[in-house]
Amino acid sequence: MRNLIALFACSLVMASASANDPASKTSKPTPEMAKPSSRAPVTAPKPAPAKTEEQAEIELSERIAQRLAELRAKQAARAAAAAKAKREAEAKRRREEAAAAAAAAAAAAPKNGTHWSYEGEFGPANWANINSGWAKCATGRRQSPIDIRDGIKVDLEQIVFDYHPSSFREVDNGHTIEVTVGGGNYLTVGGNTYELQQFHFHRPSEERINGKGTEMVIHLVHRSPEGKLAVLAVLLERGKPNGLIQTIWNNLPLEKHEVVSPSIVIDLKDVLPERREYYTYMGSLTEPPCTEGVLWLVMKQPMQASPAQMALFSRLYPLNARPVQSTQGRMIKESL
Repeated sequence: MRNLIALFACSLVMASASANDPASKTSKPTPEMAKPSSRAPVTAPKPAPAKTEEQAEIELSERIAQRLAELRAKQAARAAAAAKAKREAEAKRRREEAAAAAAAAAAAAPKNGTHWSYEGEFGPANWANINSGWAKCATGRRQSPIDIRDGIKVDLEQIVFDYHPSSFREVDNGHTIEVTVGGGNYLTVGGNTYELQQFHFHRPSEERINGKGTEMVIHLVHRSPEGKLAVLAVLLERGKPNGLIQTIWNNLPLEKHEVVSPSIVIDLKDVLPERREYYTYMGSLTEPPCTEGVLWLVMKQPMQASPAQMALFSRLYPLNARPVQSTQGRMIKESL
């Protein structure tokens, strides 16, 4: 800047020296020059005052300061945006961790659901997830029903039935028609005696015999004085009307969960086949809680029910059977 000012000053000095040159003074005036001019003197434009070095430095400093302020503002905006993104990411991470912890806690917490069904979200595949007490439905190794095949044929002892006409109560419990009978009905097998508690119906049969099932089955649930369970399964196929089944249908309650107690009796011998050969194995209840340690006795000879009797039940429960379960290498015996 100082060099520019010096150069400008030198130019001014040289211009002044040229104006004061002696040669210009000794030259003779021409006639035109001698004559007075009638034109107004021309005034040369005044040059703009040159900026001082100090002013230039001040302006430069101001521009630099302005630029630095702009850069700092942009930097601050980027930092604020980055901080906001970091806070949002941290908040999202905490929400995800909280949700995962809640899910883990919910999974670990005891479940106490009671609603179950034979299809959909509450069906057999999910029974163990509904209630912690139903874990055996998924983890048990002696579950029922099974496909009964490759049984060991032996001379099984005869089942001794001590059934007699009894009073009864029945209910549509939302899963089947269940009939509770009066006390005093027993079966004896394997040196143990079991008292009949109730019987109910499934459609189709839950049991399979060499892969083949029947249209319906009756399960008669018995209990020993020690609390052991024995279930007698009587398969039903289409044929003649069954008197006991018709009595049960005649007294169906009008509402689910309503218990009716007819003033008549039923004779459970009416559902027993003439031939008493059977299959036997250790299994479980076929509905929650899927309790194991149940002695199963599956009669070989099916009983009959009329198509109309079966159609009536199918209107109430077209499907209320658990799928067959793995045998897990269990021993199955059958009568010769």
